[in-house]
Amino acid sequence: MIAAGPDLCLFDLDDTLLPIDSDHAWGEFMIRLGWVDEAAFRARNDEFYAQYKAGRLDVHAYIEFATAPLRSRDPATLAAAHTRFMREVIAPAIRPAALQLVRSHQARGDLVGLVTATNDFITAPIAAAFGIAHLIALELERGADGRISGRIHGTPTYREGKVTRVGEWLAAMGRGWDDFAAISVYSDSMNDLPLLACAHHPVATNPSPALEALARERHWRILRLFSHDQEVHR
Repeated sequence: MIAAGPDLCLFDLDDTLLPIDSDHAWGEFMIRLGWVDEAAFRARNDEFYAQYKAGRLDVHAYIEFATAPLRSRDPATLAAAHTRFMREVIAPAIRPAALQLVRSHQARGDLVGLVTATNDFITAPIAAAFGIAHLIALELERGADGRISGRIHGTPTYREGKVTRVGEWLAAMGRGWDDFAAISVYSDSMNDLPLLACAHHPVATNPSPALEALARERHWRILRLFSHDQEVHR
């Protein structure tokens, strides 16, 4: 039985609510900080990014690679760097249209979650900047001292893993997918087809060409948050 209460709204982050990929942008930011060898790191980071776009990312290998510069630095240094990253990279990329979309669902009383394959170190402050209390991100394993290990804790929020992790999040609140009369999912990526399949209202948001073609075939909404006209198709 569907329980009375709020609807569920799930947002992807990168290229959906943001016009950039925050994970890739953080890699570029570490190059600017001088934390990594520019040529070698960029080549490998771009390679992993291409794998992600193609839907064949080895997420465990990527996290081991991407967190190596973090593991050698103390928490205070990491926090200061991320504050600068938010100021210089993320804040200028947060668009009024994206904020307004989030606020519109919150104003309706929806249960809003940010579901992203980007890790929680990068995305926790971004979720806060959007005013989204519930972040379902890739969780980095941390030791007793709080330091990042280079491994993933639990199921990665990537492809089918997003569905698993959202289910776990709902269960922790005593809820389930069937408790909602309406579920909306916003994403730009074919990687999120498993999550979009759970939605009553899937919205292809700033979609990749492949997702746009599928959305048109299935008569899903297409939303362009970052174009001047914010064209919407039904």
